[in-house]
Amino acid sequence: MGERYPLIVLEGGDGAGKTTLRKGLFRLIESLYGVTPLSILTTNFLAPDAAGALVEGKHQPSAENRDRYLSALCTDKRATVERLILPALPCRPVIADRWIISELAFFAVKHATPPERTYAALAPAVQIRADATLLLETTAEAAVARAAHRADDAARPDWDNVPVQERVRAVHREITARPEAFGLLGPLVRIDASADRPTVLAAAWDALRERRLLPALPLTDTSR
Repeated sequence: MGERYPLIVLEGGDGAGKTTLRKGLFRLIESLYGVTPLSILTTNFLAPDAAGALVEGKHQPSAENRDRYLSALCTDKRATVERLILPALPCRPVIADRWIISELAFFAVKHATPPERTYAALAPAVQIRADATLLLETTAEAAVARAAHRADDAARPDWDNVPVQERVRAVHREITARPEAFGLLGPLVRIDASADRPTVLAAAWDALRERRLLPALPLTDTSR
């Protein structure tokens, strides 16, 4: 695993099961290795001056606030890397629930911005390469059905609908077809999220193990 723990990114459309997988990986790593991972979100609001633009740009996207929102995202991600990710990696893994791909999809769908252009703006702020990006894939219909069962008002009518989620998945396919153009994603692993939760968790675990992102388990003394 090298001299530090891994940065593991979970991506996928709304309702793909990212939060469920994050919780599963968190518990497995903590119970097997005795180290508590750090969980972060795509937006962590660590730069107070950018908070207003982050909220407006996400929930009321417009041509007028597009560039302001992108600038605020860069500010927030730079602060997240410097204040959360880099200090944590020497002592524990970091699991990100969304990170770069979700931003590329948002700007492609809401602002017709090519993923390469958004990536070029975000990359100088992010800088650190993920050790693995796990992309959970499911149908738009299944994702929207799952999103509809979220508590309170977590589902957004302007985003959690089949046409929009189909477009999100089209962006995902575009990115996975040319991963070399988005180097900070690191190794990109596609996981079938339509399977049951244990199967998805096992697939993610195998992907991390195969890339040597997990330490060897301590040997169990069976002589007693």
